Amino acid sequence: MKCPFCGSPDTQVVDSRVSEEGDTVRRRRRCAVCDKRFTTYETAEVRLPQVVKANGQRVDFDREKIRTSFHRALHKRPVPTQLVDEAIARIIQKVLTVGEREILSRQVGEMVMNELAKLDKVAYIRFASVYRSFSDVDDFHDVLKEVSRAHE
Repeated sequence: MKCPFCGSPDTQVVDSRVSEEGDTVRRRRRCAVCDKRFTTYETAEVRLPQVVKANGQRVDFDREKIRTSFHRALHKRPVPTQLVDEAIARIIQKVLTVGEREILSRQVGEMVMNELAKLDKVAYIRFASVYRSFSDVDDFHDVLKEVSRAHE
């Protein structure tokens, strides 16, 4: 770590302590050149990947878009908010474990559909109808058969 006083790259860690929350490390450092002391803080940087849309456009991953999708699909459905939050957390965890810098929007959509299928079948069908761009009643019928088979 470069010394903020003299700019020397030769610094030593004198003391390290983990924060009470356990998510930050506080380090006291001493510069070998000017002998001044300073403090640094170390935290983990977690970056969600960019989402690549069907048209090739890249956008930042947005948790609120997922939450909005869940709320629209679950409108007036008896699903507790805690279960929705847990489903969203599972999706974000899956996105992080992919470990890539980019993820296809289709993959994120499939993750949302899988979580909705576990929470509420009606919400799953609502989301699928928009996500898969249903064009007629036969599309609904196919998904209803799919849900019925999975429920057996």
